[in-house]
Amino acid sequence: MENKGQVSAEYLLLLVVILIIMGAVTVPMVATSVNATMDVSTSSDTKNAVQSIANAVNLVYANGPGAKRTLSIYMPQTMNFTYDGVAKTINQKLGLSSQNKTITASVDYTVNFTNPNPSKGWHETQISWPTNATNAPITVVFTT
Repeated sequence: MENKGQVSAEYLLLLVVILIIMGAVTVPMVATSVNATMDVSTSSDTKNAVQSIANAVNLVYANGPGAKRTLSIYMPQTMNFTYDGVAKTINQKLGLSSQNKTITASVDYTVNFTNPNPSKGWHETQISWPTNATNAPITVVFTT
């Protein structure tokens, strides 16, 4: 009779050891998967924001001086928008958990950012081309 009790205790101890080993292996894999999923989500939200701004800039450019466009854009993190005049692109450097990435979108005209560092969250964004000068850059203004 005593041997049956000892066998049950050994099986329980073996089961606990197996669960500890499985937990030690699966927890880091789950953390890596969660980080990768968050990176994909942040990249997608950032690409959507940059592309929305570029599309609005191109639309304002197509409409000519005096045109305006207002958008509501979600920023997944604090941004730092830059304009590359040679490539005619809007750029956003993105720090992810695994790497750094630059999101870009092409525009047809020179862009000037007012407050190019919007914080995380929703922002009303106004894109306008002043009427007084045809060579003036299109201005992108972020507000909260």
